[in-house]
Amino acid sequence: MQWAVSVPNFAEPADLVDLGVAAEAAGWDGVFYWDHLYAGPAAPLPVADPWIVLGALAARTSRIRLGPMVTPLPRRRPQKVAREAVTLDRLAGGRLVLGVGLGNPMEEFSAFGDDAARPVLGDRLDEALDVVTGLWRGTPFDYEGRHYTVRAAQFLPAAAIPVWVAGTTPHRRPLRRAARFDGLVLATVTPERGIDPVTPDLLSAAVEEVRRRRGRLAGFDVAVLCPAVPTSEEVAAYAGSGATWLMVTGWLDGLPGLIAGGPPV
Repeated sequence: MQWAVSVPNFAEPADLVDLGVAAEAAGWDGVFYWDHLYAGPAAPLPVADPWIVLGALAARTSRIRLGPMVTPLPRRRPQKVAREAVTLDRLAGGRLVLGVGLGNPMEEFSAFGDDAARPVLGDRLDEALDVVTGLWRGTPFDYEGRHYTVRAAQFLPAAAIPVWVAGTTPHRRPLRRAARFDGLVLATVTPERGIDPVTPDLLSAAVEEVRRRRGRLAGFDVAVLCPAVPTSEEVAAYAGSGATWLMVTGWLDGLPGLIAGGPPV
């Protein structure tokens, strides 16, 4: 089992970098930043661009895995993400994990006049993933989709960056999507409470669905988003259900103490 911290990007950039550096020093295996544009009228907070913060973190660390977790690919231009990701991965010496998802809340689309319908965003995410991974091959690439078109574009250097796809229980389409790539980030989110613990039963069902579609799980990561540090019993249950990463998150006022204590196991 590997341990990561999932850090909201509602803070000053330098403070987010310092948290990541502290996490490496304390023995955590990964640091991943949320990717939000703003916190909304109900929570007027400073927001930092996670991609720029990750560049600074890459320069100040040497061991931890890092990345956006998750970047809402449907609100990004996939060719720009492809270029940013390769640059960041090279700065980090091959430590980048690209986490992708639909995005949330939907106001981060609708506030700027973009279509926030989830089926549309799902289609855009699938096509954008085709474009990003196609450009990473380093050979001339063409693509024709409903939302994106590429004509004989060649991006160098080529790259092989792990892609983890986010999904919330009990939705199935993200599992089908994740099975095409390198990992799944599983969370349980409710409108009333936000992030809830993922139950081992839901985790087992998700892992089995991915296994059925891939045929095998070798080389595939399963990260569980945890709203608090799990107990040793919960860790054992997650491990038995197929988790390879536990990703602890929380609000920024509690993260420095959690990070300083190091991974629980």
